[in-house]
Amino acid sequence: MTDSAAAPPALSQARDAGWHDWRRLFFWAGLGSVLFVALLVLALVLDFLAPPPVHGGAETLEFIARHKESYTAEQLLWTLPNILPVLVFVALFVALAPLDRGLALLATVIGALSWGLVLAIPVTSRGSTVLVYLSDRYAAASDDGERLRYATAAEAVIAENNTPAAAGMLSAVGILLISVVMLKGALPRALARVGVATGALGVVAEALRHAVPGFYWAYGVLLWVWFVWVGVALLRLGRAPGPGVP
Repeated sequence: MTDSAAAPPALSQARDAGWHDWRRLFFWAGLGSVLFVALLVLALVLDFLAPPPVHGGAETLEFIARHKESYTAEQLLWTLPNILPVLVFVALFVALAPLDRGLALLATVIGALSWGLVLAIPVTSRGSTVLVYLSDRYAAASDDGERLRYATAAEAVIAENNTPAAAGMLSAVGILLISVVMLKGALPRALARVGVATGALGVVAEALRHAVPGFYWAYGVLLWVWFVWVGVALLRLGRAPGPGVP
């Protein structure tokens, strides 16, 4: 006899209602995971069409003045979708907590916090919305001295862009840990193995981003594959019947 069959009707109904709540979470988190990658791909397309400079304050500000709309859209696409992985990690915790509650919680805190921190850091590694304001002030400057001040400020933002961030390494650690929990079941084992590889490569790639850029590009591809696959897995989990549901 199953637990749901042995339980009083009211308890069984409560379990079913709770499962339906989680199914909604899995659906929206799965959709968000796929949407996250789609928006980043769109940002990459904009970057390919008009690649912004990664060095030179004055050159960057002048570039932004010529491509203000596309540059602003690109920076928003690199930044705002980063709230979606937070939802994904929360959903993964709910799905995986029965397997290893402690490690799943640790992975969720590290992973979700790292993506949340990205929203608080005004750089995207391909620019910053801060530079849009500096570009406007640079264009409106009345003399070379004033333009030099804004170009110097832009150099500081560019330097931050080109500095490996702890948040990037933390996100890779979060993916590694949550994928270790996945190896115990609930989600596809192949997805778990890809996640372990993604997280391990991500730690190295983030630390050596400018020394060995090839690692970073490989990590980026794996990261997007992992998020799409997780999204599909969560969408399927959201359609799975819960306890007491025929």
